[in-house]
Amino acid sequence: MTITDWPEMERPREKLLHKGARALSDAELLAIFLRTGVRGRSAVDLARDLLIRFGTLRELIRASQSEFCEANGLGTAKYVQLQAVMEISRRTAAERLQRDSVLDSPQAVRSYLQSQLCNRSREVFGCLMLDNQHRVICFDELFAGTIDSASVHPREVVKQALLRNAAAVILAHNHPSGVAEPSHADCSITKRLQEALQLVDIRLLDHMVIGDGETVSLAERGLI
Repeated sequence: MTITDWPEMERPREKLLHKGARALSDAELLAIFLRTGVRGRSAVDLARDLLIRFGTLRELIRASQSEFCEANGLGTAKYVQLQAVMEISRRTAAERLQRDSVLDSPQAVRSYLQSQLCNRSREVFGCLMLDNQHRVICFDELFAGTIDSASVHPREVVKQALLRNAAAVILAHNHPSGVAEPSHADCSITKRLQEALQLVDIRLLDHMVIGDGETVSLAERGLI
């Protein structure tokens, strides 16, 4: 039986139109993205197969091009389409954040940093550069790999902040494990960077650790 033979309210597209995207399961959302199935398997069947293969939508999104294209029913065109959708999401979050001072939009900051970092397969450390009214100048990715006190160089952070003419910064990095709890190294890096930035009169407003669907603020923890 194909999806067109299903009762109308059980078809993913019709269900989304009547109930909204939040009412759909992961497999149903993925089926809409896939659009078609393969011989003997509907788009929903194929979506379920992919979720079994990758485990979660997050892992599917994080898959490399070769890993993605090896899966049944996927290919380069679908990989490109997914990357385009993710980039649209990131740019939309950036547009929301550009309007106001970040101090007036704490949730927009979290959403933006989530969109930038949450689906990375390795750790990435970056800085949200702000002007003297705490409006966003840009987000710079500065380091990648294992983020610890040896790999994050204060002089490079200060150099980039001065280059951007930033008056304040918000640090951010992700935990690929999905657990956003700050480590001892995270706290140590934050203290070193705060001291370095103070020497050039740049305020460190926060350091946010990005996990899977959650963001932990060191400032809210009283660690800044």
